[in-house]
Amino acid sequence: MKIIEVENLRKDFGDFTAVKNIDFSINKGEIFGFLGPNGAGKTTTINMLTGLARPTAGNITISGKDGINDIKEVQSIIGIVPDESNLYDEMSGFDNLVFCASLYGIDKKTRERKANELLKLFSLDDTGDRPFKAFSKGMKRKLTIAAGIIHDPEILFLDEPTTGIDVESARQIRNMIQVLNSKGTTIFLTTHYIEDAERLCDRIGFIVSGNVIKVSYVDELLKDAQLENIVEFNFDKRVDIEKELKEKFPNIKIETMSDKSIRIYSGNQIKLMPFMNFFDDKNINVNEAKIIRPSLEEVFVKVTGLEIDKLKKEKEGKKK
Repeated sequence: MKIIEVENLRKDFGDFTAVKNIDFSINKGEIFGFLGPNGAGKTTTINMLTGLARPTAGNITISGKDGINDIKEVQSIIGIVPDESNLYDEMSGFDNLVFCASLYGIDKKTRERKANELLKLFSLDDTGDRPFKAFSKGMKRKLTIAAGIIHDPEILFLDEPTTGIDVESARQIRNMIQVLNSKGTTIFLTTHYIEDAERLCDRIGFIVSGNVIKVSYVDELLKDAQLENIVEFNFDKRVDIEKELKEKFPNIKIETMSDKSIRIYSGNQIKLMPFMNFFDDKNINVNEAKIIRPSLEEVFVKVTGLEIDKLKKEKEGKKK
């Protein structure tokens, strides 16, 4: 059952089109990831879905409601966690959560109970009256997520949930996303972290330069990538045999990984013995021969045409 449907969605900023007539849908109860580099249109898309930005054109349907004209009604069933915190610096974690709960009309006794429960759940119950501005980046991110779920939303939108925080906080947030999803919450998250997408998501949409290039289940993406067989050979010394290998095995593709390592690619099953015999004839000792299973990183490169280093550099930049 589809809980979110997007049709021909576009967003213009003057002469610049940030999102270009995209189409996709999200199934009820799944974790859907939007994966792409900075500037791809991820945040603009999430802002349109949550009513923070009005589309230039297109249609949005959320839980059977018009996600553009009836956005106020939609906002009562969604939780929003932006990439930058929207909580109050001078207020404590408890007070921030209680205030957010009051915006959804939750009564005083219930909002105080839920605030305490969430502080404990996110390991923030020892923060006392410490103001939000004194929290670490990881603590701020966790409290922002707690604020986004205090009203038990049907759908949770997370914009770059683990960007720029410490490893332990990122691990806790990934665990919380899985726990929330196991309880039935549909989750839409944007990320440029390949690891988050592969660990968390049921399906992924690849977005580049405002275009949704592909949407598929993670398992299917990896299965499609495995249509190509890959074997990596590691040697005990420097080798330069690419030309001779290509002459001996004309139907393979060769990639030099280092001066002591190469990868063989083939659409057919790769039999190791012919290669081992070839290396033996050349007096080259093979330290290791291993089958390489394609990763989501390789799928991303294949689908988008972008080098994965682009995402890695952006990750480093976001941490600063």
